Amino acid sequence: MDRRQKKTRQAIYEAFTGLLEEKTYSNITVKDIIDRADIGRSTFYSHFETKDELLKALCSDIFDHVFAEKLTRETTHDFSGREKNLEDEITHILYHLKDSSYLKRILSCESGEMFMRFFKGYLEKIFEGELEKTKTHVPKSYLLHHMVCDFAETVRWWMNHESYSPEQVASFFLSTTPFQ
Repeated sequence: MDRRQKKTRQAIYEAFTGLLEEKTYSNITVKDIIDRADIGRSTFYSHFETKDELLKALCSDIFDHVFAEKLTRETTHDFSGREKNLEDEITHILYHLKDSSYLKRILSCESGEMFMRFFKGYLEKIFEGELEKTKTHVPKSYLLHHMVCDFAETVRWWMNHESYSPEQVASFFLSTTPFQ
């Protein structure tokens, strides 16, 4: 993508995430997005076929950052310069969810299931690596499925119990896993 395309895509993302903070996903129209982004309809459709495709691309971009190979310094947390471990990765993910009001909105809206499907796909990659180091009598495919679903539901639970810090929630989750 050239610089102009990146700027347009960023304007669409900012418009969409701003709208997600104000409205439910189903009440956001492509017209709302293009009006907020100050672009034409054909420009929107040259980037995304549908609003669902926009959500999918936004999730992919978010997850590519959140699940990056190397953790970086962030405004609210810093795991850079440390040996990468599962607890830091999980805590990093939780900080991003905590810091992003539109991610909470996506999780709680009717497209939350689509978001969760993408989220679980990324979680599988993290937990697969940990499972390779774990001895168990349980089939690894079952344990992987269990861990991914357990963490996804932990996130949903946390959205309703925000008084806990990301570190506490990571600790709660890890205390129920074979990864200790």
